[in-house]
Amino acid sequence: MSSPRNVVLDHRVRAAQMSQGISSDPIYAMIHRVIEAKGGNILDYGAGVGHLTERLLSLQKFASVTAADIMPVPTALAGRVAWIEQDLNLPLSTIDGAFDVVVAAEVIEHLENPRFMIREIYRLLRPQGIAIITTPNNESWRSILALVARGHFVAFGDTCYPAHITALLRQDLSRMLREAGFSPAEFCYTDHGSVPLIPAITWQQVSLKILRGLRFSDNLLAVAQKSA
Repeated sequence: MSSPRNVVLDHRVRAAQMSQGISSDPIYAMIHRVIEAKGGNILDYGAGVGHLTERLLSLQKFASVTAADIMPVPTALAGRVAWIEQDLNLPLSTIDGAFDVVVAAEVIEHLENPRFMIREIYRLLRPQGIAIITTPNNESWRSILALVARGHFVAFGDTCYPAHITALLRQDLSRMLREAGFSPAEFCYTDHGSVPLIPAITWQQVSLKILRGLRFSDNLLAVAQKSA
């Protein structure tokens, strides 16, 4: 008989596999806009199958690139990055203040305790280090209409479960970052958002890219700095 601990771990691994460990190109582009002026040691927190890690390596601007995920290191990245294979619901086996930048791309919605994750990122960052966190934008018109019509945000229905389990708003992220000791969070958006009931068509396509920002983006990014 499996122990309760193994049952929980198996469930988390299956949930991670369901997510496929990737994000979309608009999310990667949004992250790139934020990190283009950054350097030092960077951690891809929740690296999945390593697509973002590969992009970070290709920039050739970071002194080191480290990745962490519950999944094993992808074959293509073995020996090229320091890969920490670990359940991110638990403290990461890395020393305090090891990184200048920590990127958590579409990770926080998968974890059981978002406040723990943000405190953990704070611990892992050096003073004045930068946290970059992306997650589904639950304040878009598409997500708000799904909440009204179906009783849940658009990225948190049965088809997204158990991969997506923690839905957050900007206010939640701002409060958690502030509680952990970060500077006030700044937000930006993918400017890529699906039209309600017609996910293959975006607001940007039908408006010649006029409709952008909070209400017309499927994902958002919070960036905050650790105190000196």
